[in-house]
Amino acid sequence: METHAILRRHDLDWLRFFAIILLLFYHTGMWFSTWGWHVKNEETSLIFNYWMIWSHDWRMPLLLFISGAGTFMALGKRTKTQFVRERFKRLFVPLAFGMFVIVPPQIYYERIQEFASFWEFYPTTFEFEPYPQGNFSWHHLWFIAYLLVFSILILPLLAFLRKPASMEFRNLLERVFTRPATALLLPAGMILLSQFLLRPYFPDETHDFQDWAYFVFYFLFFAFGLIFYSNPRLWESLGKNRKVFLAAAVLILIPFYGIYLHFRNVWSLPIGAENVEIFFDVTSIFLSWFTVLAIIAYGQFNLNRPHPVLKHVNEGLYPFYILHQTVIIVIGYYICQWDWSIGMKYWTIALGTLGICLGIYFGLIRPFDPIRYLFGMKPQPANREHKPKPVLVP
Repeated sequence: METHAILRRHDLDWLRFFAIILLLFYHTGMWFSTWGWHVKNEETSLIFNYWMIWSHDWRMPLLLFISGAGTFMALGKRTKTQFVRERFKRLFVPLAFGMFVIVPPQIYYERIQEFASFWEFYPTTFEFEPYPQGNFSWHHLWFIAYLLVFSILILPLLAFLRKPASMEFRNLLERVFTRPATALLLPAGMILLSQFLLRPYFPDETHDFQDWAYFVFYFLFFAFGLIFYSNPRLWESLGKNRKVFLAAAVLILIPFYGIYLHFRNVWSLPIGAENVEIFFDVTSIFLSWFTVLAIIAYGQFNLNRPHPVLKHVNEGLYPFYILHQTVIIVIGYYICQWDWSIGMKYWTIALGTLGICLGIYFGLIRPFDPIRYLFGMKPQPANREHKPKPVLVP
């Protein structure tokens, strides 16, 4: 039995759109930042590092928080078996398809000097040797793999929260988390504790189900998205406390960039190197949670309204996510060989990727039900105007 009606959240639709478009610009920036990536432009720029180091800490946590809320909606009136079957179609099918069709071109262009053509490279995918030693990977589709596992792990809590028997527990959550200080600090403290316990043993973010610190980090954002959305009054309290959350998200930037500028040798902090690293990691965790709360809160207050654009873009976000990094790498490989400035290359790759992904979506994916299925989309409604339902996961 459901505890309350599931309402259409236009603010989550808008924020999902915003988060996925941010991924387009973030992954394009990886061509030009000084950080390592699959492929790189010959010339790089620190300008990208300064905004990407900030957005890196909250872009995926935001998507996972939204996906947690969407997963609460996804159960609906389904049984647990129906829910798992729906998650399989929405997540596992496009993940498998992506690993054999969408991701291989990324690995090929990373190792293009080793092969005469893509068709010489492609059979090595079926050797199933994991990347980076081999050529089999899910690359950016790790998010889908983790989301599938998160959805299964959260199912007992999800089912409990949808029952009247959870009322006392949900009331407790409401009393605790409607207070802005508690909403800011208690979840952040839980995330921080998990990282304190796990990162010394699993320090790297590898996206292979062996990076347990980051697995738990992302799972907690997903779980808190589900928990906050499970209680309407708790969810509405986020919007009411938006100014507090925004202030916290802005103020945390002072120590965050203060330490980052220390790393860039702009100035020197009177702290030992190891302590600076720890302080930066702690600050990054608070930045992640504070920024996600602020974005969700202001989105709820300002964006929860319908718009004709939403029904056209919402359904296409998931295919766009699946496609975007491959297109960025393929067209970027050629554009980055041109004698252009970094700015010209960046915007050409970003806008070119946007145009190509839209063309693939409208020309090859949206009209054909078998292709829609491979991209985790529902069949087109028959004999009526197509009105897509909200996309619950990117």
